[in-house]
Amino acid sequence: MLIVFGGLPGSGKSTIARALARRLGAVHVRVDTIEQALRSIDALRADIGPAGYFAAYGVAEDNLRVGRIVIADSVNPLKITRNAWRAVGEGAAVEVTEVEVVCSDKAEHRHRVETRTSDIDGLKLPTWQAVVDRDYEKWDREHIVIDTALKSVDEAVGDLMSRLAG
Repeated sequence: MLIVFGGLPGSGKSTIARALARRLGAVHVRVDTIEQALRSIDALRADIGPAGYFAAYGVAEDNLRVGRIVIADSVNPLKITRNAWRAVGEGAAVEVTEVEVVCSDKAEHRHRVETRTSDIDGLKLPTWQAVVDRDYEKWDREHIVIDTALKSVDEAVGDLMSRLAG
């Protein structure tokens, strides 16, 4: 199974994705980690473009092909990236479930963005203005929505586990 997460920075997606990966014993493929590793290579310090996503697609597909559950964790802001993740799952002949993580409480979302620290060495986190201005296309197909303003991490993971089992 491929579980594809998406959502704006600070919505709680990586926290929930990690907790779900621990609960399922799944592989957690985080695009931020891959992108920061690429930026650490002198020749790639400039704009890395879609390289992190393409590397993540390959790592995910390799793990799916050996029978692992993979949780893909990225902002996943565009239809093209969502379609690419779906193609990875289809290429590996596994079920794909898409999960959008949102924080409907704008004040809480802003607070999270402005007070969080990076858990990836060297990663510069976006400002609140960068989050607000980000190009983020509306999802146009069935997917699970988790609102972190309304649920704790444990509640969100429990809800996801129930919905994945159904």
